[in-house]
Amino acid sequence: MPNTILIGAPIDEGQRRPGCVMGPTAYRVAGLAQAIHELGHGVEDWGDMVLPALQAVSCPNPAVHSLAEVLGWTEVLADKVDDALSQGGLPIVLGGDHSLALGSVAGAAAYAARVDRPLFLLWLDAHSDFHTPLTTQSGNLHGTPVAYIAGREGFEAFPPFPAPIPAARICLYGIRSVDPAEHAALLKHDLAINDMRVLDERGIVAPLREFLDMVRAAGGMLHVSLDVDFLDPSIAPAVGTTVPGGTTFREAHLVMELLHESTLVTSLDLVELNPFLDERGRTAKLMVDLVGSLMGRKVFDRPTRSF
Repeated sequence: MPNTILIGAPIDEGQRRPGCVMGPTAYRVAGLAQAIHELGHGVEDWGDMVLPALQAVSCPNPAVHSLAEVLGWTEVLADKVDDALSQGGLPIVLGGDHSLALGSVAGAAAYAARVDRPLFLLWLDAHSDFHTPLTTQSGNLHGTPVAYIAGREGFEAFPPFPAPIPAARICLYGIRSVDPAEHAALLKHDLAINDMRVLDERGIVAPLREFLDMVRAAGGMLHVSLDVDFLDPSIAPAVGTTVPGGTTFREAHLVMELLHESTLVTSLDLVELNPFLDERGRTAKLMVDLVGSLMGRKVFDRPTRSF
């Protein structure tokens, strides 16, 4: 596995509940770099990104807020993820809310297009995030990245997404909260939707293995975007968008272990951690633990916890 490169993305502007700006620091305090290093991988920390000078931009939808800030984050993160991949690294973007994926996946897509490899996206999230700036009612741009990545219209203020990812190469996994407008759009675009009903019926493993087999057969790169609300709020309370019925501790670790065994993951987002809502750092520690499983820690290596 290539050296990991940590990229802090202290972005709060994609939603309205303050706190995600503290996410990158929480991951560092919870020992992310040490956990990766102890598993035998090189790790560099490139620090936190900062916003560039903001552009004057507007959106026809009056509900949309912080567009200039989100656009600025998109541009710097796309460049930084592209840089990390170009240096042979495995970028891990420490969020920050999920609007950071507008930039992180754009950077991965630009690199993938340059080296002529197909990019696949595994979206581990309670939400489909398939709104556009024109369809969102909340105005929160953390609900729009998958639509941008898939090439939906309505992102005129953003740079054109480099090589939009076809629906067949996008897997929504673990979703359980979708707005009616998003649902209608998803049906038109034919994304692989593995919601919790599918996972309850088929199990955690089969749908994921099928998707990973597709990535492998295509010689593809795989970007994984892991939202805290993929996990059940009973084990991961530090998120402003809790939805009951998420994955359990064991299920989430199984997903990460399968991803490790696949050797296909080329970039990773850790998003929506809001330390202000956490309990003694338990969610940050769990997310670091999950990255450990992605990096090769086995289930029987799990340390004993005090809670």
